[in-house]
Amino acid sequence: MVTRESQLVELVDAGGTPLGSLKVSEAHAAPGRLHRAYSVLLLDGTGRVLLQQRAKVKTRFALRWANACCGHPAPGQAVVASAAERLVEEIGLSGVALHEAGVYLYRAEDPHTGRVEHEYDHVVIGQVPADVPLDPDPAEVADVRWVPPEQLRADLAARPDDYSPWLGGVLAVATNAAGRLPQAAGLAVP
Repeated sequence: MVTRESQLVELVDAGGTPLGSLKVSEAHAAPGRLHRAYSVLLLDGTGRVLLQQRAKVKTRFALRWANACCGHPAPGQAVVASAAERLVEEIGLSGVALHEAGVYLYRAEDPHTGRVEHEYDHVVIGQVPADVPLDPDPAEVADVRWVPPEQLRADLAARPDDYSPWLGGVLAVATNAAGRLPQAAGLAVP
């Protein structure tokens, strides 16, 4: 069985140009290698954001709240196609129309494991009904919840260590896309 840590990620430069590939575990070893990733942000019809609490077994930022799902496309794989597959794997959602909102470049070291996220992170947005049934994989997700964006912004400011270090940047990219992507309309700053 191929583990997620042994799968390949696409190394990139700061402009997103592919430079080769490396195993997930090697790309996340200190000091971290810049690689392509994505973060899916889902909104319901009322504009609430779906958050997942990362499972305790995660090698990076376990038990922190993050966006609906995250992942790495295989080298050469389309980002949105990979994100759609990951939504099914992590939270049991299929058939969601996804759209890329922009890119968030960041680097963060997990203080508990020493593993490093250094990612060229494609922010992908989708909208689902408020009552959509979720089926989170307990090996990936400890919990899920829907949060209004204004509450999420306040919580991120008050308790940043409860959240993944990329969530604020992902939310900002999605908010900036709110005017051009209908799926992000619930994130528009009043």
